[in-house]
Amino acid sequence: MTPLTETEPGQTRHQGSPSEVLGAFLKLGLTSFGGPIAHLGYFRTEFVERRRWLDDNAYSDLVALCQFLPGPASSQVGMALGLGRAGWAGLLAAWAGFTLPSALALILFAYGIAHHQDLAQSGWVHGLKIVAVAIVAQAVWGMAKNLCPDRPRATVAILAALITLTLPSALGQISAIALAGLWGAVSLRHISAPSYAAHAYPVSRRQGIAALTLFSLLLIGLPLWVASASSPVLTLLDGVYRAGALVFGGGHVVLPLLQATVVPDGFVSNADFVAGYGAAQAVPGPLFTFAAYLGTIADGPLGGWAGGLTLLGAIFLPAVLVLIAALPFWEALRHRAGMQAALAGVNAGVVGILLSALYDPVWTSAIHDKTDFGLALAAFALLVYGRMPPVFVVALTSASAWLIG
Repeated sequence: MTPLTETEPGQTRHQGSPSEVLGAFLKLGLTSFGGPIAHLGYFRTEFVERRRWLDDNAYSDLVALCQFLPGPASSQVGMALGLGRAGWAGLLAAWAGFTLPSALALILFAYGIAHHQDLAQSGWVHGLKIVAVAIVAQAVWGMAKNLCPDRPRATVAILAALITLTLPSALGQISAIALAGLWGAVSLRHISAPSYAAHAYPVSRRQGIAALTLFSLLLIGLPLWVASASSPVLTLLDGVYRAGALVFGGGHVVLPLLQATVVPDGFVSNADFVAGYGAAQAVPGPLFTFAAYLGTIADGPLGGWAGGLTLLGAIFLPAVLVLIAALPFWEALRHRAGMQAALAGVNAGVVGILLSALYDPVWTSAIHDKTDFGLALAAFALLVYGRMPPVFVVALTSASAWLIG
């Protein structure tokens, strides 16, 4: 048992170590294929079901918060989990473990592994997409049982799924969560508040305000600095920071902003940009690590592995700042009695968003025939009924798809 640390009245936090957080997230950083929705499924399996760092209610509340924030939602969820487990060092450990494996792989690719341009179409990568179907299905299955146990909340989940299927964008996701919260506030007041301890994060309101101030200063100040200095390095940093700061909906949405930053100004050719994007599909972890590839191959004074790591930090910095800004106020609000009905609706809405994502893009990009469906079904059975470790299921499914293909 890990010790319990008292925080605010009525709140407890399970205290872990940064090395524990790093080990857990490094395993996920090496094996979490399938995009942000699949990442959330991996996180739930590892930290809710297996390690029990928090419960389904606290996890779904955190997912709902990160869906509202700009930046890579799955990475923000991971950093918050590390922060709650082991403090500020835990946040850094969670980010490093989950992000650096794919970032280093893309830096190596930028240094000349160009003969792997067909990597994204290989059989084993297709197997990774198939296992992502099983991972997301497991997440929907488990969360639906806990968060949609009655007809009203199941209705909210289905409506949220329909909204996001009709509007497959960040706007659709935010609208679904907002409407689910409003529905919950009006229609779910009869539902008693769940009895679970507050999941506390070691962030004060003063620290949250400081983070929001720095986020805003960089967002406004960097373009002004670029206009006065005309520096290629500042131009690149400003464009990458803005891409991370102004994007809702996850990794794929950031690609056009990055292309507009690096291609027209000649930092990266369009051919190299597309080649790097193909490689980014074949590595685990967040798609935001594509910035490490761009920084490595960029022409000019900022290039090589140092440039890759610099742009990696630039694109993730706004996500960290806005998360720190939101957490202390979110934790204070979500435990008030008046918020419980709204949060019950939001939690059901999150299940609906995962359900729609299970179909598109996860299912549509992976399941093309009966063989693919059979492999996904077998992977789901191993995860849910066989209780096999996700790492084993990922390896087995990918190898099976490669052999069959």
